[in-house]
Amino acid sequence: MSTFPATRLRRLRRTGALRDLVGETRVQLADLVMPLFVGTEALRNDALPAMSRHTVDGLVLEVDGLAAAGVPAVLLFGIPHAKDDEGSGAWIDDGIVQQALHALRGRFPELLLLTDVCLCEYTAHGHCGVLSGGEVDNDATLELLARTSVSHVEAGADAVCPSDMMDGRVGAIRHALDDAGFEHTPIVAYSAKYASAFYGPFRDAANSAPAFGDRRGYQMDPANVREALRECELDLAEGADVIMVKPALPYLDVVRAVRERFQVPVAAYNVSGEYGMVKSAAARGWLDERQAALESLTAIKRAGADIVVTYWAKDLPAWL
Repeated sequence: MSTFPATRLRRLRRTGALRDLVGETRVQLADLVMPLFVGTEALRNDALPAMSRHTVDGLVLEVDGLAAAGVPAVLLFGIPHAKDDEGSGAWIDDGIVQQALHALRGRFPELLLLTDVCLCEYTAHGHCGVLSGGEVDNDATLELLARTSVSHVEAGADAVCPSDMMDGRVGAIRHALDDAGFEHTPIVAYSAKYASAFYGPFRDAANSAPAFGDRRGYQMDPANVREALRECELDLAEGADVIMVKPALPYLDVVRAVRERFQVPVAAYNVSGEYGMVKSAAARGWLDERQAALESLTAIKRAGADIVVTYWAKDLPAWL
């Protein structure tokens, strides 16, 4: 039996104040992480400004503005001056991320400094691990990822974020951090990272496209969700403190499945292709960027993400 007109759900939609009062999902600045690119040379991207590359000095200025606006956390990606087959620029003491951490740590003591741990930006071949016989050698890569993680924490990182998708890398990093006296440093694991077409602008910004082949041998098949839950379960067993799904918008069902299965913090990465689609459509007048971005971030939160890595974090203080 219909309860109309006694029940009119539109009553609570009539004004902005009413909608805010009964809103079920909140996008809050405290939940957001801003990705940033640092290299030896600056590279401006006018079409996708958040994908610009900063020098260390330029990064300090950028972070100064972010911190003043209330952005609570940044995720650093490094682009070295030179690359080699092992990706040694990832862990050397004077690597570009290490320089950036030293520059930021003392100036912004309250800011959370997260670092991406992967070799793809540092290897001459662009793959996420070292090669053996033309293929990525999973086990040989683990020690290098662990060494990189310790180097980042020694330089001032608050948390490390392995994104390589090597089997066993969370355990290797956890053991290395503990042995180095960093048992309190959390690991934010890219647990369900898919082999996605939505990484294109990132690979241009980070100069990390593979020189041959692709990453489908170690990143996840977009068709699979049960496998994502297995990946998350394994990472948690190895010591992950936060598990991440990447990308976010095409994988909201995965975010929801992870949220329902595990009682741990869940992150989602609103990746460069998602950002780029909205920016390009807005530039053509096809949609309103602010409304589309807020709707996208609300959807990611609604699906169950506690933390959202997003290139819109810089814009959110004004929008919210």
